[in-house]
Amino acid sequence: MAGHSKWANIKHKKAATDAKRGKIWTRLIKELTVAARMGGGDPDTNPRLRLAIDKASDANMPKDNVTRAVQRGSGSLEGVNYEEVRYEGYGINGAAIIVDCMTDNRIRTVAEVRHAFNKYGGNMGAEGSVAFMFKHCGQLLFAPGTNEDALMEAALEAGAEDVITDDEGGIEVMTAPYDFAAVKAALEAAGFKAEVAEILMKPDTETVFSGEDAVKMQKLLDALEDLDDVQEIYSNAIIDA
Repeated sequence: MAGHSKWANIKHKKAATDAKRGKIWTRLIKELTVAARMGGGDPDTNPRLRLAIDKASDANMPKDNVTRAVQRGSGSLEGVNYEEVRYEGYGINGAAIIVDCMTDNRIRTVAEVRHAFNKYGGNMGAEGSVAFMFKHCGQLLFAPGTNEDALMEAALEAGAEDVITDDEGGIEVMTAPYDFAAVKAALEAAGFKAEVAEILMKPDTETVFSGEDAVKMQKLLDALEDLDDVQEIYSNAIIDA
């Protein structure tokens, strides 16, 4: 199944993420802690923790940091008790935005998120106002040049829901959330290492922004991204770089 070109956007997002490694480590520590608290400290029986540990490894986080975060989550060490909270809203031209946070102070977090929306031309919506436009799923992205036929065969055999090739040759493997870990492991065993692998909220439709609107939308997304309590941002906006 073919899709429009998105590889440039993926590379841009990955580069921006890599440039904020210190903040990425902070976010990963929160995710490791919460994942261990909710599902236990054994990654073999806790897929969410397994994914968080894999991301920490990809981000070159020291193993001691990972271990301490897991121990705090599982109760072996004392630590801050974070809770997950989701905010939804609209950006430029009504673009849908989901902001997932982990916080120890909901009042602070909602005030900061609302301020970012208001300052950069967006507005917060009620719970459920945009989430219906997204699908909760697993996504593995492979660089152009990957053997499409072999990857498709391995992915579908492993239980993937769909394999999508964009106009630049990048390949996207989609899974159900609970099948993600098994599909990822099967593809790695077959020799396929994803450039990006995550469980996310994927928009059903996308809106391409260019010119001044693209600049405005990017400022809003960057402002939300820079908030300390924000873990992930999902939007149906595609910034035409």
